Amino acid sequence: MINKNDPAPFFRSRNQNNELVSLNDYVGDKNVVLYFYPKDDTPGCTIEANDFTALANDFNALDTVVVGVSKDTCGSHQDFINKYGLNVELLADTSGDLCDSYGVWQEVEKEGVKKWKIVRSTFLINKDGIVEEALYGVNHEGHAQEMLERVKGLTAAAE
Repeated sequence: MINKNDPAPFFRSRNQNNELVSLNDYVGDKNVVLYFYPKDDTPGCTIEANDFTALANDFNALDTVVVGVSKDTCGSHQDFINKYGLNVELLADTSGDLCDSYGVWQEVEKEGVKKWKIVRSTFLINKDGIVEEALYGVNHEGHAQEMLERVKGLTAAAE
């Protein structure tokens, strides 16, 4: 598990446009809201992506980029973005390496059945590449607004 004040684990993965994106693209320039979600085009994941999209300009004004991650393919991400007009970058972690490095690929039990899945989680990484917030098992409802408030607090503390 990742904790506050840990160096953010390095990541490099392909986005919806099949372009490589890495943590180094943002270090020194942008804060990163890195959010992990179970699957494209499912109800909770759609709400969360739409909410982040609605606040994209607010995050951008605070030098913050929002990046979503799931194990879906680049093509699936592009379809998801096109269907809902999303304005977030989505990384395709088809190998699961990124999910493993952030500790979000977990075994869960529901109604006596155990299975592995992405536990909805979000990490706020500052411009120095340090984790400011590590939130596991988040609820999608209101989450984007909550993260915006946390970014505002981070920005205020840096001034």
